[in-house]
Amino acid sequence: MCGIVGYIGHRQAYPIIIKGLQRLEYRGYDSAGIALYDGNTIKLSKTKGKVSDLKNKIESEISTEGTLGIGHTRWATHGVPNDVNSHPHYSNSGDLVIIHNGIIENYDSLKKELIKRGYTFQSDTDTEVLINLIEEIKKNDNLKLGKAVQLALNQVVGAYAIAVFDKNKPNEIVVAKLGSPLAIGIGDDEFFIASDASPFIEYTKNAIYLEDEEMAIIRRGKKIKVRKIKNDILVDPYIQELQLNLEQIEKGGYDHFMLKEIYEQPSAILDTFRGRLLSKEAIIKMSGVEDNMKKFLAADRIIIVACGTSWHAGLVAEYIFEDLARIPVEVEYASEFRYRNPVITEKDIVIAISQSGETADTLAAIKLAKSKGAFVFGVCNVVGSTIARETDAGAYTHAGPEIGVASTKAFTTQITVLTLIALRLARAKGTMSSSEFRHHLIELETIPSKVEEALKSDAYVKTVADIYKNSTNFLYLGRGFNFPVALEGALKLKEISYIHAEGYPAAEMKHGPIALIDEQMPVVVIATKKGHYEKVVSNIQEIKSRKGRIIGIVTKGDTSVKELADYVIEVPETLECLTPLLTTIPLQLLSYHIAVMLDRNVDQPRNLAKSVTVE
Repeated sequence: MCGIVGYIGHRQAYPIIIKGLQRLEYRGYDSAGIALYDGNTIKLSKTKGKVSDLKNKIESEISTEGTLGIGHTRWATHGVPNDVNSHPHYSNSGDLVIIHNGIIENYDSLKKELIKRGYTFQSDTDTEVLINLIEEIKKNDNLKLGKAVQLALNQVVGAYAIAVFDKNKPNEIVVAKLGSPLAIGIGDDEFFIASDASPFIEYTKNAIYLEDEEMAIIRRGKKIKVRKIKNDILVDPYIQELQLNLEQIEKGGYDHFMLKEIYEQPSAILDTFRGRLLSKEAIIKMSGVEDNMKKFLAADRIIIVACGTSWHAGLVAEYIFEDLARIPVEVEYASEFRYRNPVITEKDIVIAISQSGETADTLAAIKLAKSKGAFVFGVCNVVGSTIARETDAGAYTHAGPEIGVASTKAFTTQITVLTLIALRLARAKGTMSSSEFRHHLIELETIPSKVEEALKSDAYVKTVADIYKNSTNFLYLGRGFNFPVALEGALKLKEISYIHAEGYPAAEMKHGPIALIDEQMPVVVIATKKGHYEKVVSNIQEIKSRKGRIIGIVTKGDTSVKELADYVIEVPETLECLTPLLTTIPLQLLSYHIAVMLDRNVDQPRNLAKSVTVE
């Protein structure tokens, strides 16, 4: 979860690190800290709270001079968020300093052994255990820092991305990775370290992404040395050119990243199918699918594994794949998949979905599926991410950076990619005629402009949000393709407004949730004209008879729901399988405006982080 930043070079480290932490704050924002080295002493400052709190503290507390430094923004695992548990952490001698993203699962047994050897601990963190383990190995065996880090990491169980330096060797930073992302930016006699490339994008376009169980020794004036942690084998690192640009990670005049990303969806969806969808030629071109078409066509079933919003996108895909391509689909929470001893065979295709490409539970599911012989296809947003490297094939969403913790454009672009795959398989299997196929391609091509039209409801949605902002519970209902959209709408509201909300299939309302409905309960009903429309109208009548407050998401021009609902929000008409790309827009806006009106931190909701790299 946490964000780590480091710098060694000829510039002042502090401005680079503090700005980098602000860009990585989506990864965690319980607490933050920085350690700087000015050639004589280590200066450390850390605090509970956000990076802005750290900035105010550090500039009044210590000198910010120094060309070597490391910084950290935390999502708490071991120990409550407070000043002491914040990173960086010293070793007992004060010579070594570390920042750490991940979890050391066997920290307790290591800690007990270190206490027996005379070590004391100031914090409750597993990270302080790790830095003292490194120090103990370094001191006992009279080793260089890099070797001590390597031996220590061979003793730990868990996940990590770390950066360590020794004040007695101020020209060197040692980094390592297992399960948590780590990028190294390479400049002119300077190096940058970060959880992703955003902290150093204005300084260099060249980066190395460490693989799992790799470590690197970074020294000024020398080439980076990358080694395998297990066997000490030297690795020739691949230096890639970054495609990210600075404008993509700035707010661009919007009040929040979330609102910016909601409004980016027309272009994000277009970028996702650009070059893949050729409606005039009636062609879908996706190399990851084409190169493995025999496997897709021979598959007994597709298993989709994901977490959170990506899981909801997988649920939409289940309807699309089964309806269009007639392939059985199961959608699994990645966090449960590996623990229930699932039946997986070589004739299964596993599609793993993750915005960040680093989700720990999804990575674990991928490894299990591969061990059983299944073909694994990845869908993610971040080029070069771990899931992109670990899967057999895959497709990027091309959504661009998503900084807001509550996913928006990730959801719609994931659905777009999965729809393209389903359509291509449907045509290959012959479950869709050429005219139907062409019609679907033409309609999918219109979705970006229809999303733009749906966004025009923003002012009206804001009015509705003002009416219901003080409600304590919401119910979201949908059927068919839009049942997962109801789940996603409820999740968005929970995530950023802290209002309790639940999503249900509309017909299931009668089997329990109807007991909650009264004149205080807002019920958001997705009631587009395509698919089970009459049944949903009946459900709305049942809510109305119990005095529920109804917010209808309807197809433009609808009259039946308008007569029953308290408020209706219109979306353009489209094919039934594509309606989730439109119906989700007003639900995102509703959540956003309610959260803003309640003065919530929209981009950084409490207790959450963007990239969940721990189980």
